Amino acid sequence: MKESPTYTYVLLVVSMMLWGGTWVAGRVLAQSVHPMTAALLRFGLASIILLYMCRRAEGRWPRLRRDQILPVTFLGATGVFAYSYFFFTGLQSIPAGRAALIVACTPVCIALISALFCGERFGPLRILGALVSLVGVSVVIADGNPLALLSGGVSRGDFMILGCVASWTAYTMGGRAVMKRLPPLSSVAWSSFTGTLMLLPAALAQGLIADLGRVRPVDWGCVVFLGFLATALAYYWYYRAISVIGASRAGIFINMVPAFAVLTGFLVLGEPVHLSLGVGGAMVITGVYLTNRA
Repeated sequence: MKESPTYTYVLLVVSMMLWGGTWVAGRVLAQSVHPMTAALLRFGLASIILLYMCRRAEGRWPRLRRDQILPVTFLGATGVFAYSYFFFTGLQSIPAGRAALIVACTPVCIALISALFCGERFGPLRILGALVSLVGVSVVIADGNPLALLSGGVSRGDFMILGCVASWTAYTMGGRAVMKRLPPLSSVAWSSFTGTLMLLPAALAQGLIADLGRVRPVDWGCVVFLGFLATALAYYWYYRAISVIGASRAGIFINMVPAFAVLTGFLVLGEPVHLSLGVGGAMVITGVYLTNRA
């Protein structure tokens, strides 16, 4: 039975709410342990849950054909290993709301790649939307003065979060190709598992054992939230949405994440909401809307 688009949209909104919370949970966790340790705990738990979900859904443990190994490994390298490094490293030094607003230009990048390589239309309105969104990102990361970008006024944390944009765009586009041969649940499960394997040696090299001794009860709560709700469930729902409504239409929902992240950061962490954050965020969201309006 074909899935209803309305049901898909509901799952996407819930996923965006969960992803909005990841910026706060990730910032809390990043203050206690190394980024690679935080990422390993998140995706290690997610992999166990996802593989079990596959076992329940298919009646057996998921399997990969030889020609599927490399594409799935690409997903693990981009959407898990690279994204996690940029995510947790960036959150060590910049507020959760600011980081989420920078990532809000991801749908524009997805739309651009879809137009260049997948034949999707990218007319004048989309070009305008892309420009507005990118200017909005520059306003956010330069605290209201985009010219600061030309004078070295951007922090390392900002560049790390821009790395999230690049890696998630690659993950989304790669996922669309992989799901022509694998169902969404298996795609997410295998990408999470291969990414976790890549994270393990990096985490060990950065002091995984010592980090585990410093993990607080609140950190374990963040790991459960990140691994189970925001990864196992939300990643699966996102990929399932791509298979139903396409990458560009699913990607536009990412512009909801900054709103949830800023609100959660304000309520939970007491992060201030500056004028530049509001103006730049509004430009980003407007650009995303124009880019995906068609």
